[in-house]
Amino acid sequence: MSKQELSSVDGAYVDGTELPGFHNLLGYRQASWEENEAVIALELQPRHLNLGGVIHGGVLTSLLDIAMAQAGTHCPYPGRMRKAITLSLTTTFTGQCSSGTIRVTGRKRAGGTRIFNSTGEVHDDKGNLLAIAEGTFRIRSGSDKPEGVPI
Repeated sequence: MSKQELSSVDGAYVDGTELPGFHNLLGYRQASWEENEAVIALELQPRHLNLGGVIHGGVLTSLLDIAMAQAGTHCPYPGRMRKAITLSLTTTFTGQCSSGTIRVTGRKRAGGTRIFNSTGEVHDDKGNLLAIAEGTFRIRSGSDKPEGVPI
């Protein structure tokens, strides 16, 4: 499948339904999602900043976790999804920003039928690297097949 640019709005899935729980709180949008790679974008708001006025490390880590899990759980079937849980996640912070839009890219690097490894990067809108991460994920039971489960 070629890279697919997805139209969405902040806080919504590509199909227009609202993101659940914590995902909605973060307020990101899906920029693209294909087999082995996912990109999400976030326009920074005051709620994303720490007491020092720069993006909070917890926001960066959460977005990396989401994009890297998505990289290993792409589902090409409309109205269906695949789910994963995080087994381990390591984040290294390399920069700061306090405004603009950040882009988070997750890439699946290796894996079997249930366990996979991904890496991730966060860049600001000037191309500066803000954080890198690597993680290990397990595809949840029932969504291990390519057709996933209904949303």
